[in-house]
Amino acid sequence: MVEVRKAGEEDVKGIVRVCSEGYRHTYHELLPQKYIEQTISEFYNEKRVLNETSHVSEGWNGWYVAVDDGDVVGAGGGGFTGEGVAELFVLYLDPSRKREGIGSKLLATITEEQAKRGAREQLVSVQKDNFMGIPFYEAVGFVYQGEQPTFSLPEEKGFVSLRYKKEFVR
Repeated sequence: MVEVRKAGEEDVKGIVRVCSEGYRHTYHELLPQKYIEQTISEFYNEKRVLNETSHVSEGWNGWYVAVDDGDVVGAGGGGFTGEGVAELFVLYLDPSRKREGIGSKLLATITEEQAKRGAREQLVSVQKDNFMGIPFYEAVGFVYQGEQPTFSLPEEKGFVSLRYKKEFVR
């Protein structure tokens, strides 16, 4: 039985593993290998993730994990980017655990926490041509808004993200 909860220090290695494997699996055909490894090194290292599990702020709600029999099988997190505007910054699963509803449960927990903190809408960016992420976000109610440069990747190389939004019903 998969449990979704706020992450703690004991989850750091699992978060790093799931996000690193998930990122490689998602982007191996979309991004050059050097950018993949650069992103993993910057965002999914133990020191950073440990800090992010213990420091919550307006801009970062902390990590949430999906755990099955003691193993982290999914991880995600988000924060606020404006008044009433939440954003999902990261959501990855163990590549062998896709299509089990784990991502939906994890997103629902993050969304619920953001709504409790006053979010009226939630944003997410998805790399153009990410045919794993795009159908997932559309299936859970996100609506396409437009394109923007991909965070931390050079726009002049053609890296574009698709912006999606979901409004909360109150």
